[in-house]
Amino acid sequence: MKNAGILLLAMCCLVAGCKKDIVAVKQSSTPDEIKTGDKIVTTDSTPASALKGVNWAADGDNFSDGILVLSGLTSADSYATVSAKADAVLSGIQTNTGANTVRLPVNYSTVSQTWWNSYTGVIDKALSKGMNVILGYWEAKSSEDGKIDNTTEFWSMWQTIVTKYGSNAHVYFEIFNEPHGYSLTDWTTICAQWLSSYPSVPQGRILISGTSYSQDITGVGADSRFSGCLLSIHDYTFFSNGTLTTALQWENRLKGNIGAYSSRAVLTEFGIPMTGGKNYTGAIGGDQEIAYLQGLTNQARAYGMGAVYWPGVRTGDSYAIQQLNGTGTSLTVSTTNASGLSRIKYAWGVGAGGTDTFYTGAYYRFLNVNSGQALDVNGASTTNGAGIIQWPQNGGNNQQWVIANNGGGYYKITNRNSTQALDVNMSSTANGAGIIQWPWNGGNNQQWQLTATSDGIYKVINRNSSLALDVNGASTTNGAGIIQWPYSGATNQQWQIVQQ
Repeated sequence: MKNAGILLLAMCCLVAGCKKDIVAVKQSSTPDEIKTGDKIVTTDSTPASALKGVNWAADGDNFSDGILVLSGLTSADSYATVSAKADAVLSGIQTNTGANTVRLPVNYSTVSQTWWNSYTGVIDKALSKGMNVILGYWEAKSSEDGKIDNTTEFWSMWQTIVTKYGSNAHVYFEIFNEPHGYSLTDWTTICAQWLSSYPSVPQGRILISGTSYSQDITGVGADSRFSGCLLSIHDYTFFSNGTLTTALQWENRLKGNIGAYSSRAVLTEFGIPMTGGKNYTGAIGGDQEIAYLQGLTNQARAYGMGAVYWPGVRTGDSYAIQQLNGTGTSLTVSTTNASGLSRIKYAWGVGAGGTDTFYTGAYYRFLNVNSGQALDVNGASTTNGAGIIQWPQNGGNNQQWVIANNGGGYYKITNRNSTQALDVNMSSTANGAGIIQWPWNGGNNQQWQLTATSDGIYKVINRNSSLALDVNGASTTNGAGIIQWPYSGATNQQWQIVQQ
């Protein structure tokens, strides 16, 4: 978490051409190795999706001129005391959230002083509990210029860390948190040097931050030297201009900053105030914060990417999803916002995240699981009888639907643009009958049963015909027609329902 005022200066993302100052990598004869210069760099296929967790941060943020003391610890704690406290905190995090990953900060002062002997108690305890650990370098508080404070100390720090944990398959190394002081070319040169300096560390356990405040990974993702590395991306509401008030807008923003590299992306920081009692699984209603959390978690889930919330634990941070209670080795943690946690877990592919409730006044998208396209009134027509098709998401009102409980387990589904109802043409019960819009009249052919087939995914069955809402021919083509057809469980008959 950073100071929002300072971060507003980050709106100019750094863009530069990619110059390869180190010899470009080429495939070696061994599948899990690549050659760079005269060194062999180990690679592996560790998926980004394996990382589902939270940050444990230091009091006063992780930018520090001295050692990093995580919330709940004291600088006087021994290894044994740190280990005992970490056991309590991490057990609580695991129980309350199901997280399998903790992201921790490191800096030269922490690693080079006797505090390192104690600090490793957190890392070792997390590993003993079967968790993954991400170790990321933070610069000093007195600089905060987005650059390495002292290169000699930087490499010395990483050598110490890699020597101790480089062979542990559950430890990940994030070269630099938010390298906003560098151009893309300069930043990738540093990353290439890191890989060359520590060739025994598999690329699948190295995280390379995106440019600016880790906001955009398209540049580093395109660099072939890092094709096996994971990519670290951050996003917060204060990174935007304040106009993004729908989930779709936040989804599209994240897509744009990830580009073609979603399979390697880890959202290592995302967060929102959790102590104000806001319902993050509720109706968005133009609320930027709800839209943000729903949009980012929607897209993280859709991509199957890694997601590590900021912060899991930090004293005095309104964004924290876990609150520290007690003192000493009697620490416990409790959840600050159940709805926020539900959305974080949704990003991890766990639970419904509120998609199992349909709110009055909310607008919903029906996204076909087979094609990924949205349920759409053709041509944004407001005419009675206009056809219903699938079309790529564009945010149009003709792709937004109001879902209203009509009693008896059935819903009326009306289009935001036309206010007309989703309707089986002529009340047909025939296989293949077309789906249209028509003014609401309460007919059974305008009533639909929504039954979850998995979290957030529904089959949509017409009350009159008992047939399912279906993309004709399982087409993935723009404009394919929507029909009714006997339910078979095929993905062209399954719909993800999420808020706009």
